[in-house]
Amino acid sequence: MMSPLGVEVRYVDDMKGKGLFALRAFKSGEVVFEEQPLVCCQFAWNQAYGYLACDYCMRPLESAEENARRLSGKADLLLPYPQCCVTAKNQHTECGACGVRYCSVSCLEQAWAKYHRTLCTQARTRDASQGQHPLEMLNDAWKQMHYPPETTSIMLLARIIAMIHQENDKERIMHTFMQFCHRVVNHEDEIAHKLLGEQFQGQLEMLRTLILQALPSDNASHNWLTPEGFRSLVALVGTNGQGVGTSSLSEWVKKVSALSLAPADKQGLDVFINKLYDDLEEVVGSFLNCEGSALYSLQSSCNHSCIPNAEPAFPYSDFRLVMTATRNIQPGDEITISYLDECTLERSRHSRHKMLRENYLFNCQCIKCEAQAGDADITSDDEGDNDSEEDMIDEECVENGTTTMGVNPPQ
Repeated sequence: MMSPLGVEVRYVDDMKGKGLFALRAFKSGEVVFEEQPLVCCQFAWNQAYGYLACDYCMRPLESAEENARRLSGKADLLLPYPQCCVTAKNQHTECGACGVRYCSVSCLEQAWAKYHRTLCTQARTRDASQGQHPLEMLNDAWKQMHYPPETTSIMLLARIIAMIHQENDKERIMHTFMQFCHRVVNHEDEIAHKLLGEQFQGQLEMLRTLILQALPSDNASHNWLTPEGFRSLVALVGTNGQGVGTSSLSEWVKKVSALSLAPADKQGLDVFINKLYDDLEEVVGSFLNCEGSALYSLQSSCNHSCIPNAEPAFPYSDFRLVMTATRNIQPGDEITISYLDECTLERSRHSRHKMLRENYLFNCQCIKCEAQAGDADITSDDEGDNDSEEDMIDEECVENGTTTMGVNPPQ
């Protein structure tokens, strides 16, 4: 698959499948590509805890000041330079039937055209015996099965099924989703995805039954709603979902930090921001963002490396992903990212492999892992030492806010 952005998807081998390769040189810090997801959804618990986001693009719906007040618990908090808040409340709207909120009419229209016409909770009859819409029952069941920190949402699966139902060209939409890896098991290494273990079989069947009750039947999506097909769909989302994080407060901080201020004013602003984040950490820890998961075509083609040369980010504070080079990339180089957070990358080879096997069904063979092949196969849990180096790294990650709820790397 060719791209005008200077990258190309190629087949690598049977273990990796496809990969993304550079067609030209990229300097460190340069944008490699940008893309919007095929589908995106906010995490259920993130939404339940009051993180307000557009139901389509995940742009925050709170102003920066409202966001800071809620997260700090200080109702009278005032942010200086309010003109640096990018939230355009005058453009916000909602579905006239079910009240789902959007940041703009454009997002409402795109959501309706893609999936919301099917998922609008006023479009189908509620379950009279339960007093709930089947979709609400599905979401509640998921929340009871999967507590924070979240890595995906059952509603992402529901949106995929709804997109297939609403698409006129069924063959095209099915081909689009089938491009993603959706192995349930890596048979060569006998690795199974952790969400598909025996302990979750009852949960999966309950969720499948609720989806069948909540969504209209469709011949095109029928195979994904069989027991085996549903496991495949869960694996597709679980091994390809990219975490999305957005924040109106973060946008405000970027804007005010770029202001041309007198030295004294700049120093006062820095003190204010540092104190604000200290206050936020005391109340909500690292859970600062509106968070969710999405499927991206190009990004999903990026393979993992423990020494990656690129990283994804969300500088527009919506679901638009920007892939940026972290090192110089030459033509022909494979573009790699880390599926693990920064702190996990500092853990032992065995710890990294354990997480990659459970979540992404492979054993890493990058240069770093090959160089550490002779290291002992133990983790901090195996050692049983609460003061081990890896435990201290984990604690530091939490303190620095680098482990965030629901930031699930691509697979």
